[in-house]
Amino acid sequence: MSRSDKMHTESRTGVDAALAAFRDGEPVLIHDAADREGETDLVYPASGVTPEAVTRMRNDAGGLICTALSNEVADAFDLPFLQDVIDHPVAGDHDLDYDERSSFSLTVNHRDTFTGITDDDRALTITELARAASEPAEADFAEEFRAPGHVHLLRAAPDLLADRLGHTELGVALAAAANQSPAVVVCEMLDDETGAALPPSAARSYGERNDIPYVEGSEIIDRLQ
Repeated sequence: MSRSDKMHTESRTGVDAALAAFRDGEPVLIHDAADREGETDLVYPASGVTPEAVTRMRNDAGGLICTALSNEVADAFDLPFLQDVIDHPVAGDHDLDYDERSSFSLTVNHRDTFTGITDDDRALTITELARAASEPAEADFAEEFRAPGHVHLLRAAPDLLADRLGHTELGVALAAAANQSPAVVVCEMLDDETGAALPPSAARSYGERNDIPYVEGSEIIDRLQ
């Protein structure tokens, strides 16, 4: 690798590059930690999600497309943790190998969507979530969205990185530092060959090929916690 290529690669990694991308409404790649999920997520500020972005997440990432909201926004919208409201034995006590609890909340569609699953429909739901999250006191969540739907909502921990170190909190913390709406979209990068999580080295290479910054969760924690 030439010196100029190395400098370009370094300029597209780390927290500074991730913040610059988020300020421009562009995605980043965030690897949480080898001793946690060990996954790299493709993460967008929700306000920057277009139908083409949903297409990229479906085809290039392949995981579950979710919208993470800050705890304050989730409270304003009266969003529960899904595990707390499922009235079925499957929601009973269970242990997660990677964390104390799941951050999943409801699934929603914006009321102006049709089925809700198309790239256009999901992009509309996501960008309207970002708009509502930017002024939660002004939004009538139940009037604008319906459940069940095709966009999975996640609730961030109240104190973000001081409470939990998941992609939900890493993404919302990055959005806050970039002066973006407290709503981000996360989608796991999966390996087409193995079906497992895409290795960090492969995720970093994908970022280099597509000019998408790659950042380790530990770097975000060190800078923003």
